[in-house]
Amino acid sequence: MNTKKMAMISAIAALYAVLTIAIAPLSYGWIQFRVAEALTILPFFTPLAIPGLAIGVLIANIISPLGIIDMVVGTLATLIAAIITSKIKNKWLVPWPPILINAIFVGLELGIVFSTEISIPLAMLWVGIGELGVLYLLGMPLLFILERRKDLFR
Repeated sequence: MNTKKMAMISAIAALYAVLTIAIAPLSYGWIQFRVAEALTILPFFTPLAIPGLAIGVLIANIISPLGIIDMVVGTLATLIAAIITSKIKNKWLVPWPPILINAIFVGLELGIVFSTEISIPLAMLWVGIGELGVLYLLGMPLLFILERRKDLFR
């Protein structure tokens, strides 16, 4: 792997981690609005976003109130969603892998951990709504902007 590719992976990871940690109260818990999730559209443009996003989530979840559980589950969910997203050809479908995968994985995680406060289906719904909001309000506009600058990913 060359330096340019390593720099792209590192930049994506750092951006995800910083955006998540910067708004920490909104990024963690069973109701979350993780602004950095807008970056999950990046595998549509480059496979380098797959490890970048996974590393970013791993780093961001170090400070998660759920600790190691969130580091493992969140990273795995992001990795799976990013791989699926990289295979999508229709730009309108790009947000759906992160929405669905995170709703399932993170919803299960939060429903189990916070079982006295929220049921698993409700946790999945809340995570899904947060993802839907971020990806359509921030992710899709980002996708349209980056679509005009595909040269950034060469």
